[in-house]
Amino acid sequence: MYRFWTGTAWTATITANPAATPPPTSGGPVGRPGGQPGQPGGDRRRLSLGWVAGGLAALVALGLIVWLVTQGIGRLSNGEDPFPTGGQASQNVCPKVDSTQETTPPAQRNDGRVHGGKLSYPMLGDPWGSVQGDNRVPFGRDVAEQIVMVEPNYDGLGANWVASVLVGELVAGDGFFSPQEGSQIVMKCVVGEFYGDAVVQRDDKVSKATTVDGHDAWLVESHLSFDIAGLQTKGELAIVVIVDTGADSASLYYASIPDTVPELVDDARSVLKQLTVDS
Repeated sequence: MYRFWTGTAWTATITANPAATPPPTSGGPVGRPGGQPGQPGGDRRRLSLGWVAGGLAALVALGLIVWLVTQGIGRLSNGEDPFPTGGQASQNVCPKVDSTQETTPPAQRNDGRVHGGKLSYPMLGDPWGSVQGDNRVPFGRDVAEQIVMVEPNYDGLGANWVASVLVGELVAGDGFFSPQEGSQIVMKCVVGEFYGDAVVQRDDKVSKATTVDGHDAWLVESHLSFDIAGLQTKGELAIVVIVDTGADSASLYYASIPDTVPELVDDARSVLKQLTVDS
């Protein structure tokens, strides 16, 4: 995907066609201009053309967030690639899993809350497990999550389906995506990449601006329906909240609750209401 450069800043508009007609400039572009040397999209050159396609900007935004959602989809791998190629996506926008990374969660404070990135929530009790890290966040950091096992070894090959809630930090670099854009990218990647060849029906129930502890955020709640061989679960609720937590970072709350455990939805909503931004 590509963005357009106005000569002073990147636009919020994205396109798959780098030769597409630029959007009108009325209202001004979205995002901070320029960037620091060495950062993707940080080219400060003044170009006479007025508009140039900025592919790296959108790719950075995609890379920052897509792997924070993989655990929440419910599938845990036995060491092999849990997401075979296929699905509905026209482009592979999700980076590959690096299973060699450490899964140690960020240091937790002795305050009864789960801290990840700049967000925290009250630790959930039984049946939720202890706080753990996630090794599938190559462009993020400080990811902490709790899960509930729903369908162990559903495929006979060691893969498990879980309910999960997690918080973490996304390194936003030059800030090329707003909370709303980030939530849209997360959901598109979820639907297009993380169910193998299964057809996924997405039904957004909520998509709106909100605030988390006084910080701008965007909330998406979507019900996803699918049919995967060996899996009793045929759908789940996905909750995505992206929070603007600083000049060069954003944080994420993600919850995935399979339809087979509807009693856990209240927990996910309770966490959402009690999110705070750490100082």
